[in-house]
Amino acid sequence: MRIRTVLALSTAATALLLAVPQTGTAAPQTGSAAPRSAQAPTQPAKAAAQPAKCAQNVLKLRAEQSADPTVVHISVTNRSARACTVGRIPTVTFGDLDGAALPTPAGESGPYRIGADRTVYAAVRTIVDPADPEARRVDSITVSADPARYGRSFTARELGAGDAVLVWEPVTTWWKPSVAAADKALGLS
Repeated sequence: MRIRTVLALSTAATALLLAVPQTGTAAPQTGSAAPRSAQAPTQPAKAAAQPAKCAQNVLKLRAEQSADPTVVHISVTNRSARACTVGRIPTVTFGDLDGAALPTPAGESGPYRIGADRTVYAAVRTIVDPADPEARRVDSITVSADPARYGRSFTARELGAGDAVLVWEPVTTWWKPSVAAADKALGLS
């Protein structure tokens, strides 16, 4: 009998709490029309200060074969007058092959800030050993500064790689402030 009384009181108290309007809640309620300032922040203040994503038309992508025939240097320039963000890991795909170059170091993409009229760089190792019997040959690579965007395709000839790019277990660095930093992240310096 005592259990029923406690349970009944608990149920009544819960119903009463749900009926009373809530103020100063810890998290915004779905569909709440409260002003933003009245709601608890959902992200750290630092994340809120992040600039908007770069518009496709303000980005200029470049790619070229490096002096090392197994490495392609890529870059993206923010041609706008304001800082904006791209994915911190470039998306690099190869011809009609499935998949993209894996990031080194491993990690997930997130926003990467590019200042106004600034360029950032990445290095892509397409293959470790050009004599590898499992190497694939592709006639182009596609580079995107953001995984949600299509990017730009470069033919092997545009890259300076001749008729084909050799590919097997490709990796890409995260965006870096210089070509030297990208090469160092790939272990080239």
